[in-house]
This record gives sequence, C-alpha cells and structure tokens, in this order.
Amino acid sequence: MNTPNNKIRKVKLELLRPGPAHNQLLSPLTPYIALCGEDGPVTVQMPFEHRQLLMRLRRLRYESNKDPAKDEQRQAEVRDIGEAIGRVLGQVPALLSELGEATQASKLVHLTLSLSAFELGLIPFEFAIGTDGFPCAGSPLFLQTRTPITITREIRRGHPLPINWNRPPRILFAFAEPDGLVVPAQAHLQALRSAIEPWVKIRNQGESKERVDDVKKILTILPNANLKQIREACATTEYTHVHILAHGAPLEDSGEKHYGVALCNELDQSKDIADGERLAIALTARDAAGNMRFCPTLVTLATCDSGNIESVLTPGGSIAHELHGAGIPWVIASQFPLWMRASSIAAEVLYSCVLNGIDPRRVLYELRQRLRTDSSGTHDWASIVAYTTVPEDFEQQVGAFRDKQIRAKLEIKFKRIDELVGADDDDIEKSASIPEDCGKEIEDLCKSIRVDLKAWREEPEANGALNIKAERLGMSAASEKRIGIAYYLLAESQSIDPDKNVKWKTEGKKAYQSSREFYREALEVEPFNDWAITQFLSILATPILAEKEEDVKALAKDYSEWWIAARQIAEWKLRKSVGVDQAWAIGTLAELALLGVVYGGINYKKKQAEVEITRHCKELCKLLGSDAFAIFSTRRQFGRYIRYWKSDKWDELAHSALKALGDKTFEKR
Repeated sequence: MNTPNNKIRKVKLELLRPGPAHNQLLSPLTPYIALCGEDGPVTVQMPFEHRQLLMRLRRLRYESNKDPAKDEQRQAEVRDIGEAIGRVLGQVPALLSELGEATQASKLVHLTLSLSAFELGLIPFEFAIGTDGFPCAGSPLFLQTRTPITITREIRRGHPLPINWNRPPRILFAFAEPDGLVVPAQAHLQALRSAIEPWVKIRNQGESKERVDDVKKILTILPNANLKQIREACATTEYTHVHILAHGAPLEDSGEKHYGVALCNELDQSKDIADGERLAIALTARDAAGNMRFCPTLVTLATCDSGNIESVLTPGGSIAHELHGAGIPWVIASQFPLWMRASSIAAEVLYSCVLNGIDPRRVLYELRQRLRTDSSGTHDWASIVAYTTVPEDFEQQVGAFRDKQIRAKLEIKFKRIDELVGADDDDIEKSASIPEDCGKEIEDLCKSIRVDLKAWREEPEANGALNIKAERLGMSAASEKRIGIAYYLLAESQSIDPDKNVKWKTEGKKAYQSSREFYREALEVEPFNDWAITQFLSILATPILAEKEEDVKALAKDYSEWWIAARQIAEWKLRKSVGVDQAWAIGTLAELALLGVVYGGINYKKKQAEVEITRHCKELCKLLGSDAFAIFSTRRQFGRYIRYWKSDKWDELAHSALKALGDKTFEKR
C-alpha cells in the first residue's frame, strides 16, 4: 500500500446527551448535542426507535443456508440503514464544511466519533451513505475514493490515553476451538507469519530449528487458549500487538444479553465465554498497586460480535468498548458476524501494513476497500469497528516506527549478504571461498535493498523535510558502500571463475560510485552535515575510486577545504551535544583524523593523526562503554580501512584506532 502524499486531516464529531452512559434507549425524541470543528453545538435526533433498530440489526446477521450475494433483504437493509445514518451526519453543518475543505486538498480524512452514550454505540455509523453535500453523495461514505475517509470511535475520557507506537513489535496470537468449534487458525497464522517475515533472519537450509527460534522472538502462539494463559503471557512479556481468533458467543449479565469471546476452559476444552471486563484484565497486566505494567498498543479481535453492544441497560459496552475503556489505545473488532475468509483478509492486511509502518488509519481505509472487493456480497467492510486513541504527535510516532522497521528490514538482508561473502568473519587472514551459487542470491538481495531504499527516498516526508531527505540519502549511500564491499569480496573468492570475477568487480565499482553520488546529494541537501562530508571524503579516497597516486594527490588539492570544514563542524557539535550525539561527533573526528593523511596537506603528520585518533577513541569508550552501538559502528568503519580499503597511508592509523576501541579482531599478528 503506497503512502499518500500529504498528511491526514483530523475531524472529530462528538455526540453528547445528559445522564449516565447506560440505561437509556434510542428514540427519535431524544436530542443529542453534536460538536464538530470550531462551530457551535447543534441538536440532532436519531431516526430509530430502540426496539426497531434491534430488529433491523438482526436482519444484518448472515443466514447460514443462504448465499450472502443473493440475500436481497439484507442488502436492502444495509442500504436503508446507511441512508438514515447519512442523513443524521448531514444535520451537522460543520462536518459538511470540514469534509468539503478536505475534498479540495485531496487529503485522507480521519473522522473520529466520540461517543459516551451506549445506545449510540449500537448504531453502525460505518454503514453511512453520503447525503447531499458529502463527497460522492449516494455512495458509502467510507468506501468512496473521491475524498478517502476513515472512521474510528473513541470513548470520552478526562485524560488522553498514553500511547507509544514506536516499540519493537512483539505479537501474541491466541486462538480457541472449545467444544469442537472450528476457526481458520492456519490461515491467520500464515497471515501473521508472512507479515513478520521481512524481520526474521535469513538462514541456510537445514537451520529450521534456529529459524523457528527467530520467529518465536517476534510471534508467540497460544493454541486452544484460556484466559489464564493469556493473562500469564501478558504479565511476563511486553506484547505490543495481540490477535485473538475465536467465536463470539452470547452471555447474560444481570439478566441482560451481551457478547463474549468463546475461549477454552482452564480445566478442559469446554467453552468459557469471557466478557470484555475479564479479557481486559487478562490483557493489561497490573501490579499489586494497580499500576499497569504492560499494555498492548493494538488488539485485534477476529471474533463475531466483538464490537456489538446488544444491551444498554447495564454498565459495560461491547468487548472492544471495554478493552478501549481499560486503557488499550487501539482495538479493532467486528460489530456483526464476520465471514471466516474476511477475518483472514483482515489479519493479512492489518498486520502486513502496520508492521511496515503504514499509518493504521490508512490501513483501516485500505482494509474496507479490500473487504468490499474480496469478500463479495457481504457487508464485512462495514462490520469492522475501531476504537482508537490518536495523540497530537501520532504521525511522528508512526513515522519513527516506520523508519525503524525499514532499517531493521534492510539490516536483515545485509546480514545475510555479509554471511554469504564472509564479511562477518573475524579472521581477516582467511581466504574466503564463497559457493558459486551464492552470486544469484546476493544479486537478488542487493536489488531488493535498492528497491526498498528508492521507495523510502521517494516518500513525501523525505521531500518535505531537508534533514529527513539528507538522512535517507546518507542511508542509501552507506548501503551502496556495503553492497560494493560484498561484490568485491565475491569477486575475490577463490571459487569464482575469472569471467564472473570481472562482473562482480564491475558491479562493486558501480556501487561505490553510487555511494559517492548519494553522499554528494546528501551534502547538497544539508551542507553542514559533518558525517555526510566525512563519508563522502572517505569514499573518494578508497583505492577503488582513487586507484592511482595522482588521483590521491588530486583529492588533497580539490577537497582539503571540505576536510577542514568537516572538522570544524564536528568540533562545534561536540561542544554543544551530549550523550549519543556527542559520541557520534567524537567518532567523526577520529575518522577525520585518519583522513587527514590524504586531505590534511604536508603539515599534517601521521604521528599527529595517531595521537588524535587514540585520544578520540579512548574518549568514546569512556563516554559510552564498549557495548554501545556507536562504538560498534566506529569499529566497523575503521575495520573497513584495514580489510577492504588497504593502503599504506592509513593502515597503522586504523590499527591504532581499533586498539584504542578495545577491538582485537584486526590486531597484527
């Protein structure tokens, strides 16, 4: 799913009435206060008698012996209810105005319904048909494409729910088949397994056990789950996403009918119908003081009627309503029975898109589109109901998560490449002998990395903020550098025939040239980026691009001022930064000291460079400790000067740097 080229426009519609949330029936005589945008409140009435609406909603339940595509009465009911809801929304002038502005800007609109009254939760607003004044009047409001609109609900509360979308994903998949009931567990498992695949380490054939262990670090499966197992799992592990697949089942509370989740009994495989309150307690682990320890960010309920309130006479709403009320920021459920195929489609779309860092509001819109086309003849697209929390910085959180996921996905591919070519081998004296058939896999991985990077660079965020654009260009340059290293190692393998040796060296040089150009582009976007200047100078000086001595002399003449500027900028940053930012500045200064033997001129002596490098590297270790990523990255970079960019100019300096960094991998024997 492509990311649209503009931000999401947020529109909020609040519907209020006096009195408690429960124990009031729908009636055309009841006035509700509607608040939207900057306009004043308006009064609206719902065109439903409570008993009549319940009867109409029952007609929306699929009949097991009838093809949904041929159920004309149900289809007519979907249309009639949708038109009635559309007329209600049309009573709010501010809503029409907000959507009209969004139409002109061609933005995705996120319509949030803030509902406090339980009886309003019974109304399937997701069925709404646009009336006059709405985009594509006469069409389902949340399917039309002229002005894409996604709808979610929220519970009114005094303080917004805290949410941290940018956490390392960890998924709990619980399914239950009590009393011989059957659920499409395999299809849902396959959907989840495919969704996490880009972040599972690529392994050789015969390493199936290790691969299963890798999968278990991201995905936990609870077959025939009971409430105790779910509670214990959520109390001991920080799950960010929980996916529950089970049948919905009616239960009675204080003589009133509600819907629960049919889980397994703790003692046997009989049915234990858990209501929203019990399930919420199991999912939100709390300590003895009542403080929440772990809480999933997103819970998806592949359960019929998990968004169905049914009774409004007693406190407590639908399962989804209860979970959201208990503090879970995002809950996606179904307010009607859902076909098994539709539930599998939902799991596939939701998790593949969300884990790739797509904004979940866009995912919901995409999901309705998919269900409308792939679940033909049903109204499953409108059954999906989402209770959400969207703080002011939500887009930034999603963007940060997306960047992290893209980087992690690329790193998985690079680790595989490094493994194949021996770049992760600590023994640098070892002459690599790479299997000849690895060439095709390496080539495919490199193409895939480049496709991912190209899409990342072309995202709207990269064109809107110069620092983001420069960072992604720099990331592309660094990736091309690693690709170039891989191709040269492949070319140098003893098992590669001479013709392929030439091919891989040519591809390697092209990658280095691409790296150079990406670094140059990054500098054009952000000229004061000392890291980008340093890496650009580093690539220029490598023996792959500066093959002759006269090439090196030309570099000293043409780029010495760049080197001086980079040192000055890095020193300024060092004075004004703290923590990790300070560490990166120190690492940059250490590398610039090494590059001084190329760009520093005749007055910059190798002994001076060695003193500076040793001082900076020891300072770096003192600041962070030997296990920090910044130190690992700095070690890896200096290691490249020894292993891949061999030159008498800096060989001793690179060894001095690694010695000061506590790395004995490249210690001279």
